[in-house]
Amino acid sequence: MSQSTDPVQALEQIRAAAERLAPHIRTTPTVYSYTFSETLGTDVFLKLENLQRTGSFKVRGALNRILTLPEEARAKGLIAASAGNHAQGVALAASLAGCSSKIVMPVNTALMKVERTMGYGAEVVLHGANYDEAAAHAREIADAEGRTPVHPFDDWEVIYGQGTVGLEIAEQIPDVGSVILPIGGGGLIAGVALALKALRPEVAIIGVQAEGASPMVQSIQEGEKRVVESPRTLAEGIRVGKVGDLTYQVVRDLVDRTVTVNEDEIESGVVELMEKNKVVAEAAAVTPIAAMLAGKVRSRETVCAVISGGNIDLSTIGRLIESGLSRRGRLTSIRLRMVDEPGSLRCMLEAMEAAHANIRDVRHDRAGWKVPIGSVEVEVLIETRSADAGANIARQLAQMGYEVIDPIIAP
Repeated sequence: MSQSTDPVQALEQIRAAAERLAPHIRTTPTVYSYTFSETLGTDVFLKLENLQRTGSFKVRGALNRILTLPEEARAKGLIAASAGNHAQGVALAASLAGCSSKIVMPVNTALMKVERTMGYGAEVVLHGANYDEAAAHAREIADAEGRTPVHPFDDWEVIYGQGTVGLEIAEQIPDVGSVILPIGGGGLIAGVALALKALRPEVAIIGVQAEGASPMVQSIQEGEKRVVESPRTLAEGIRVGKVGDLTYQVVRDLVDRTVTVNEDEIESGVVELMEKNKVVAEAAAVTPIAAMLAGKVRSRETVCAVISGGNIDLSTIGRLIESGLSRRGRLTSIRLRMVDEPGSLRCMLEAMEAAHANIRDVRHDRAGWKVPIGSVEVEVLIETRSADAGANIARQLAQMGYEVIDPIIAP
């Protein structure tokens, strides 16, 4: 183990970061999840970093980095590239430290994120089609204006700042046996691993990435750093293509296990956390829950899942809820063809009502070459009380003489 990844030496730096940050950030709560504990057969706690200032853990590392800079560096201003939580963390941290910040964000960044970043006091520059192009432009600005870059994860002071999450977990859950965290670039899990391995070496540290953006998992498996050229996942907070030099070293030396979750599992995690624990979290933040519910992480000991952020827009929440209901069979789309005559649609809807289906949407189409003359196609979106109710209703309609077209639910 290299000196830089020695938990005992790092602990002093992490404790110093905690003192530095204490006047400015929130000690986030850790709550017991009765639902997940019963489902998984072990005690499960949730560390709610979604309740942190800016809605994410990111402000911890950004502020620690900025507060440790020399005064002359702060006076020249700060620069960062980000499309999400790091942008807001740097913006707030710079304002708290009394210095200016400029954030380069890709041109397709959601307006809500741009406005929030500006609301924390940063100047926003929209440039590039993706993070890599934004980061390259940020380096150009840093060189031209003398601004100090604040990296989202590959910086020791950033890592030490994120490690304060580990100090809080150790204090809040004295008997914790496993801690599960999302991995993007690796700053959060590196900091938490350094803190907990110093305080409680027996605690297992487990990291989770999305299948489509898993450079850290691949790097650990291969024994050398790997790059994912086109990372893809709805969990934009961990949609990274490469890991940091420093974070890779820490994860390699201290993290006990890394796993991946797929998109369906991530979607289910968002819905399960919201429905059963009343916690609203972004897709990246629920990957620890997704891994546990999918059976990819099992433990008989007390588990802490770090919910790293809650910055998710309302439209995404709506789509994820509908997708989750559909996977459970409680939201079903039935497409059928019927005779185009008065009363046909009413009879079909009455049959659905009799089966206690809640009709969410109806699409009625008689135009176009696909629909035979004298017929009409109808697609009905229904919400039901049980997983198999949709298929049963489709079979009942077929028995009544309706031509059910959708092959998934056809009798």
